[in-house]
Amino acid sequence: MANKDAFRASFNELTVRSDTLVLVAELDAEVIGYLLASYHGTFFANGAVVWIEEKMVAKSARDSGVGRLLMGRAEEWAAVIPARYVSLATRRSGDFYRKLGYVDSATYFKKNLSAIGN
Repeated sequence: MANKDAFRASFNELTVRSDTLVLVAELDAEVIGYLLASYHGTFFANGAVVWIEEKMVAKSARDSGVGRLLMGRAEEWAAVIPARYVSLATRRSGDFYRKLGYVDSATYFKKNLSAIGN
């Protein structure tokens, strides 16, 4: 990890927010996966939507059901909010998400603001 202090600060902030879900999957005291999600209101969906910010499963734990369990728990959380839908961006795992019932919806754009004005 490049900056442990920055990670700790982000972790501490995110784990206490009521609009954020942090899940950690462990096996034999080793982290084998995690999921970070948040929700926010929208006009388009006429209500809250959940965005999966990050999901990671260790290579050694892939195809074991860990990713499916993490996503299932996030969907349960979204239903309680209640959110209108769950969405995410991915480049490499499209087949995994399609198997879970997700559909291709949009192109994802981003702009790195850390380079602006610094």
